[in-house]
Order: sequence, then C-alpha cells, then structure tokens
Amino acid sequence: MIINSVLDNDLYKFTVSNAYMQLFPHAKGQFAFIDRESRTYTSEMLEEISREIEYMMSLRLTETEYFALREKVRFLPPSYLTYLLGLNFFSTEIQCFLDDDNKLNITATGYLYEITLLEVPILAIVSEVSMRHFSGAVSDEAIVTSTLSKALFTQEQEIALAEFGTRRRFSYKAHDLVVKTFKENCCSFRGTSNVHLAIKYNVKALGTFPHEWVMFHGAVFGYKQANYLAMENWLKVYDGDLGITLTDTYTSDIFFKNFSRKHAKLFDGVRQDSGDVYVFVDKAVSRYIELDIDPMHKTIIFSDGLTLEKAKSIQDYCNEKIKSSFGIGTHLTNDFGGKPCNIVMKLVNCQITSKQPIYDTVKLSDVEGKHLGDPDEIDLCLRTLRLK
Repeated sequence: MIINSVLDNDLYKFTVSNAYMQLFPHAKGQFAFIDRESRTYTSEMLEEISREIEYMMSLRLTETEYFALREKVRFLPPSYLTYLLGLNFFSTEIQCFLDDDNKLNITATGYLYEITLLEVPILAIVSEVSMRHFSGAVSDEAIVTSTLSKALFTQEQEIALAEFGTRRRFSYKAHDLVVKTFKENCCSFRGTSNVHLAIKYNVKALGTFPHEWVMFHGAVFGYKQANYLAMENWLKVYDGDLGITLTDTYTSDIFFKNFSRKHAKLFDGVRQDSGDVYVFVDKAVSRYIELDIDPMHKTIIFSDGLTLEKAKSIQDYCNEKIKSSFGIGTHLTNDFGGKPCNIVMKLVNCQITSKQPIYDTVKLSDVEGKHLGDPDEIDLCLRTLRLK
C-alpha cells in the first residue's frame, strides 16, 4: 500500500489540525481535489486510488509512533496526541469518482481538524498511482544516483535545505531513499516535512502553517483582517513555536500591509510561495527596515517550485540582506524522468459551527491567473482588498 502510517504526512497538517481543535473544534468544511492539467483518468486508476484511500483511512497510530511523536514534536500537546491514538474518520465523508469526461473528483467533508489530515496523503496516493500509469519504472540505483548528486551540490553550496516533497512524490520508496541519501551525505540538510520519515531517519520535522489557515480566517472573519487574525491565533496556540508565517494567501502586498511590528518581532520569518522571488526579497527587507527590525535577524523560507540551481541564485541574492532557507519538494522526490503531477487539494468552503453559514473560501496568489475559488467570491475578495 502507498500510505502505511498515520504519520506519513506533513508536519503542518498535524499542527493546523491541533490549532482547529484548540480554537475552532466545531468548525466544518470541505476539501476538493484539483488537477491543474485537467488530465483524464481510467477506471483502473480510480479503483486503485479508491482502494488506497480506504486503506489509508483505516490506519491507526501505533504505541511506538505515539511515543516517537511525543519526543519529536514537543509543541503538540498530550491531549492532541491522545486524539491521534484514537483517530477514526467515521464522521468524514469521502467522495471519489470520475465525471463524464473522465476527470478525477475527490472531496472530503467533515470537521476541519480531521479532514485537514487527509489532504497530503490523498495527493501522495494520486501522484504515485499516476506515476505508475503515466511514467516508466525507475530503479533504486537511479534514484540514489540522482539524489546523491543533488545532496553533494547542496552541501558544496551550503544551501540550507528541507525536503517538502510528500504530496507529489514519485513513490513512497523514492521519497524514503531521498531523505536517507540527504541525511547521509549533506551537512546542510535541515530535515523533512514528512513526520514518519523524520522519525525514521532522526532528522527534524519541519513546517509552517498552510494557506487553508488564512483562507479559513478570511472566509469566517473577513478578508481585510485574515492575515492578522491567522497570525494572532497561531501565536495563541503555539506561543512562539512554528515561527514562520505564510505571505501570499491574499497576495504578499496585502500581507505586508497587515504585518505589524508585533508580528514581525514575534515570528522568526516569512515563507514565499508564489511570484517573483527577488521582488519578494526586496519587499520583505523593506518592511522589516520600515518596522525598525534588522532583516539579518529574520529568515525567508522559499518553497515555490524550486530547483537547487534556483535556490543557489536566491541564496546569493539574499546574501547580507536577510537569511534564507529552502523547502524543495518535487525537484527532490519526483525528478526521475517522468512528468510530475500538477495537483492540489484545497479547502473550498467552511463554517465555524453547524448553526453558522457555510462560506466559500478563496486563495489568491502573487501570480495573476492562479487564484482559486468561486469566481464571484474571488471578485468580492479582490474588491474588498482593493486589488481590483
């Protein structure tokens, strides 16, 4: 099977799940799968994907995993770890089918603290099944050879790198080999977003908070205050841990307007995930200076479809301006000859309690044309933020 552990998931899924449970335990919503290339799928692929999802939802946290997680991720409280021990998706509704045009449709509906845990594993399942059908087999030797050259380049250039490639990996086995190879051959390797592999190879489990956290706040509380409230509530839950904040949910220009001196001092840095990286660096440095904060005490995490060569270029540009670090995904875990999937699974609607209205969610981007959500709601968001 593709997913064989509850912890074969990204750290930020557990941290945002805990945040929902702590602050919004009655909040519900729906995640929906999107294939950005609108590929067609076969009934055989659908059967494989459905079977893998059903198996994944039957997994339970083992006692060994529980104690390892408690040791590895100290900022998840005992109450949440106890919840994971009894994790059961019986109240979650999953739909997985092909439409009349053979496009894949997957939705997960339920409590946000539960369904958020399904996003990354479902994407990993779809990616691995797709690579089986659309790409040729790749030997372990070829994976290790390719990865070793990247690990040595990373070390030689002293690039601070974390592996962020669970959701669009070639396969679990390839992912495992990538983390193992970097751990053994690269001193500047910071760790992985995948909790299971972080425990297996005794490296750091790393992550920030996701777009969905800001999208939820925008839908429920309003777009103008979404960034501010998302940061306030994150601090309320984690008290300074997990101190990298995401910037582009409603464009980085809006984010930096919301980025107060308080938050700029309390968060260790920001994450760039879309748009022109060099323009972003200048904006971030300018905002820190405007707030009378030394940018060299802060870090930008770059995570937007990077290659190692692009990371090196960005690192050079940041030199003596601001600290840089890199989260690289597909370039590490699915760069073995086939074409990786361009797939996402996003929060599409939510409600804070069952008695409150259901609101559509919107994600903007620093790249025009990459906005996600209902067109009318996107238009409302743009007008509310005076971006239109």
